[in-house]
Amino acid sequence: MGTAEGREAPSERVAERPAATRGQREPDRDIPVRGHVGGPAEEERQPGYRPLWIEEPAKRHPLPDPVRTAAVRAVLIMAVTLIQAMVAFLCTMAGSWPAFPMVISSVVSTVVATWAAVDVWVTRQVWNQRNGVVSEPSSTARALRRERRARRRRERAALREQERIRRRGGAGQLSHP
Repeated sequence: MGTAEGREAPSERVAERPAATRGQREPDRDIPVRGHVGGPAEEERQPGYRPLWIEEPAKRHPLPDPVRTAAVRAVLIMAVTLIQAMVAFLCTMAGSWPAFPMVISSVVSTVVATWAAVDVWVTRQVWNQRNGVVSEPSSTARALRRERRARRRRERAALREQERIRRRGGAGQLSHP
């Protein structure tokens, strides 16, 4: 018997248990109780509760969207390439007529998969340079940040000037609407 009851000692069979404990079950330590919210106060009240997993903060930041998109595309292309290579191999071993076209398409697909892997690397480098992750003198992100700050400074100055004109009661305007 592979059940827990079959592994119990012979002196403690189901029929021999007291009637009070027959209907009761021990709580499963890995499955939370239904309706359990999971707050620390409730965990203290339920000594048998242990969560299935504990979320920990990520050690690294997630990939930026363009890099993630390129990586997913590369993985899909590589998966198709591996499937094509396997089909080409099996067709070649079987002596089937699609063997030659599959070998040619596998070679082309290998070139495309290599291009996709390089695309992930280039996309990551471009994103890092544009968004200031790389702190090097050659980084264009520093110039972009400087331009952004200057533009915001000009916009704030224009808003302050407009507010100053409104406070003076419109003096300095050429015409009133």
